[in-house]
Order: sequence, then C-alpha cells, then structure tokens
Amino acid sequence: MTDRTGRVSRKTTETQVEVELGLDGGAVEVATGIPFFDHMLDQVGRHGHLGLRVDARGDLDIDAHHTVEDVGIALGEALARAVGDKRGIRRYGDALTPMEEALAQVALDLSGRPLLVYDAAIAAEAIGAYETGLTEEFLLAFCRTGGITMHVRLVAGRNAHHCTEAIFKALARALGEAVDLDPRAGDAVPSTKGIL
Repeated sequence: MTDRTGRVSRKTTETQVEVELGLDGGAVEVATGIPFFDHMLDQVGRHGHLGLRVDARGDLDIDAHHTVEDVGIALGEALARAVGDKRGIRRYGDALTPMEEALAQVALDLSGRPLLVYDAAIAAEAIGAYETGLTEEFLLAFCRTGGITMHVRLVAGRNAHHCTEAIFKALARALGEAVDLDPRAGDAVPSTKGIL
C-alpha cells in the first residue's frame, strides 16, 4: 500500500510551520501557541481518524491571524501531497455534527477546484486568544492549497466555543470520509474526466 502521508515545511518572515498529515491514521500532536486552535486541530486529527502533526511558531505578539492562516495553507498542501492523484478515494464527504446546543454541517469535495462557502455567523468575537473570524480564514487557506470545494453551515448554536468546535468536528468527519479508500473504486480516479 502506498504511503498516504503529506509533509510540508513552510517558512516566512511571519511564521514557521511544519505539518505532517497521514490519511490512514497515526498520532495527533499539535502545537501552534494558540491553545484554542490547538484544541480545534486536535479535533480534526482525532475525529477524522487522521495522523496529524502540526508545529507552528508565528508572530503571536501581533495577533493569531498569520499563524492560523499559514497552518491552513500548509495543511492544504500536505493534504494535496497525501492524496496524490486521488486514485481509489471516496472524494466526497459530508457530516452533520452536534456539539451540545450547536449543530454544524460540512460538505466537501476533493475536486481540485478551491472554493469555500461559509455560512456560520458566531456572535462572540473571540475565544481566548482565538478570534472567531479566523475559522473562515483557516478554511479558506486550507481549501485554496488543498484544492477543496467546501460548504460550511452553522445550523444552530449560541455558545461560540460549541459552535466553532461543531464546525471543526464536522470538518474532521467529512474529510476523513473523503480521503477514505473506497473498496468498490479499485485504482480508479473518482471522476468521469479521468483526472482531478
């Protein structure tokens, strides 16, 4: 079986990010310097049944934006490397996931066509050092470099922590489904075009 792991090292004047993503499981270790973001990325690894290692250092003295966005960029690149030509994967994934009073839905397609539709208004501006608007920035960066079409919808919820966590858990479950190998597909690319 081919090693379905993507590794990315990204260094800019603002951040230094290393990501390793294993589509067939493994350890989850996340350190970004942003505790709530670490908690959310941990959800992605654990609920997506993915191996995920993220080590990021950024200019947190300014704010968390550059770090969150650059982790999204690197994670998308790691995903693209891990899926390769996408032979045998399910390609599509969707999940409707509750977190107490919150309910979020994520549907995605590893189509090679980056697009994010984000319908998730969260009233609170921040959860600790994490601005709630950064979730959309992270997902946008992830979709762009990962070649993902993604729809995110917050169906219900009042608590900002619960709403955000429901989104990340739905992302995890949808992504885990999309990268899963489909035994019926064999070695085929999941597209009528023959390429993704």
